[in-house]
Formats: sequence, C-alpha cells, structure tokens
Amino acid sequence: MRNSLKVLRAMRDWSQADLADQLSVSRQTVNALETGKYDPSLPLAFKLARLFERSIEDIFEPELDDSDDPDDPDDLDDTPDQVAAHVAQLHEASV
Repeated sequence: MRNSLKVLRAMRDWSQADLADQLSVSRQTVNALETGKYDPSLPLAFKLARLFERSIEDIFEPELDDSDDPDDPDDLDDTPDQVAAHVAQLHEASV
C-alpha cells in the first residue's frame, strides 16, 4: 500500500523515532509502514489520520495488482459510468 507518511513526517520535522513515540509503536514499525512492507491495522491507521489531521484515504492508497482489472464489473473501484457500461453490455449479450 502506498502512503505519504514519510512526507507528512518530514513536514513536521519528525524523525521516525519521534513518530513512533507519538503512535506508541517501534521505529521499525514506522520504517516498515513508510517503505510499504507493512500495512497498518485499522486502529493504527486511525491514529495516523488523527495525528496528521488527514483522512485515512489521504494518507494511504492501495496499490493495484494484476488482479485489479479496471474493466471488471465486480471491481468495487469502478466508476458509476463503468458499471452502467458493463450492465448495458450484459443486457445486449442476453438479448
């Protein structure tokens, strides 16, 4: 999962240890979060959002993998227009 933790931390001139202290986690955990080796638990994501006064979505963004197909009607990230187009295609195929 991509995130902006390193930038947000740098904007406050905090070290990884400073952020770790604020969150009551280890510096290694902060490093793992920043490098994408570890996805935060939901409670930790909420702590980060409160601390940086941002929404969780502003801090974290899921990375797309090969299983994420933007044309898949079952993909929850589809826009309403994409879903409508898929429905129309399915309807035409069934007629």
